[in-house]
Amino acid sequence: MKRNRLVVGTRGSKLAMWQAKHIADRLIKAHDGLEVEIRHIITTGDKILDVPLAKIGGKGLFTKELENAMLAGEIDLAVHSLKDMPTELPPGLILAAVTERIDPGDALISPRFGTIDKLPCGAKIGTSSLRRKAQLLHYRPDLTAVDLRGNIDTRLQKLETEGLDGILLAVSGLKRLGWQDRITQIVPMEICLPAVGQGALAIEARENDVSVLKLLACLEHQATRFAVTAERAFLHEVEGGCQVPIGVYAAMAGDALELEAAIATPDGARLIREKVAGPPSAAAELGINLARRMIAAGGREILKCMMGGGTPFV
Repeated sequence: MKRNRLVVGTRGSKLAMWQAKHIADRLIKAHDGLEVEIRHIITTGDKILDVPLAKIGGKGLFTKELENAMLAGEIDLAVHSLKDMPTELPPGLILAAVTERIDPGDALISPRFGTIDKLPCGAKIGTSSLRRKAQLLHYRPDLTAVDLRGNIDTRLQKLETEGLDGILLAVSGLKRLGWQDRITQIVPMEICLPAVGQGALAIEARENDVSVLKLLACLEHQATRFAVTAERAFLHEVEGGCQVPIGVYAAMAGDALELEAAIATPDGARLIREKVAGPPSAAAELGINLARRMIAAGGREILKCMMGGGTPFV
């Protein structure tokens, strides 16, 4: 049966609402007569703003309530930043579409100093991400990383009100909200690899809802799907989330898919980084194989350290 109305679930932040409206507009443009309602749902991650993500569970904090609403039939699909999604979804739900990735990297906003290399010794940099913190400190161990929670606009305000010398944010979020003029440096990938799926939007839907899945097919970007499949397979094999500093990035290079990853301790003192390439059709295997190689090359010890010396993730 052809659907003529969809209910899209989203978080209520300015960025999340922009993303949901963007997807709604694309669907309306692609399907004549389609009506789309956007429904705002508050997630656990939106409620707890005074505790670092790593201490309250990390992945799933921004998706669970949306997924429950989907399974209950209250919404037809949910729009997420792909980097917020766990590698395992609840039974009955699938990653129905992945949009074309834009600007996957991280940005430094430092009006006084401009770039990471120009930051003075001891400079205070705000970030909510263990991944950013670890890679930054590996490159500049003399810097001070400060926990910074809140939506993008809140973090931009805290840059001015909390005596910070700079903050690190995703380039894609800043650009989507029209705040790209605040960026003073796009951090080189050589310094900081992004989060899994950073820069791409994920459309989650019910696995058996064929009519909805057909409508969502127009959103799919195959090259991005290959890339994030490799990244998510890597993360799943390592079984890391926000509590483990992991950076990973895949992209097509000609006919090959290149995948690079880093596993680090939170203080950046130890960091393992490797790169592989292979056919995009074997994206998941590429991620799994790289994860196993890095775990064997020292990642196991880092993961043991993260678990307090107990059983590692693998």
